[in-house]
Amino acid sequence: QVQLVESGGGLVQPGGSLRLSCAASGRTFSNSAVAWFRQPPGKEREFVAGIFRTGSRTYYDDAVKGRFTISTDNAKKTLFLQMDSLRSEDTAAYYCALGPRVILSSLRNPTQYEYWGQGTQVTVSS
Repeated sequence: QVQLVESGGGLVQPGGSLRLSCAASGRTFSNSAVAWFRQPPGKEREFVAGIFRTGSRTYYDDAVKGRFTISTDNAKKTLFLQMDSLRSEDTAAYYCALGPRVILSSLRNPTQYEYWGQGTQVTVSS
């Protein structure tokens, strides 16, 4: 079993930055992908960024390309999402996720992930 604990959310002005963290515990060696999803108010959960472990390849939703960076500290079992140039439309609850058997073609599909963080709120407002 894997536990994921998120932190780093908060209120930030447009154009500002935040860094989200997701600390993992338990047996994580079998994961094939880690990712960040977000759920804006009144909308469904959507893919933000992910890392497919084969080749350590990163993937981003078009809405965040060039602004967000996903990374890991494997020694500390921590996943990060650096968010720069934040916009009001980035406002959402953000969730980290780990999938033991994610296939690349379905990387963006939240149903592929077995373990989820509790969520951390990011609000971008002036």
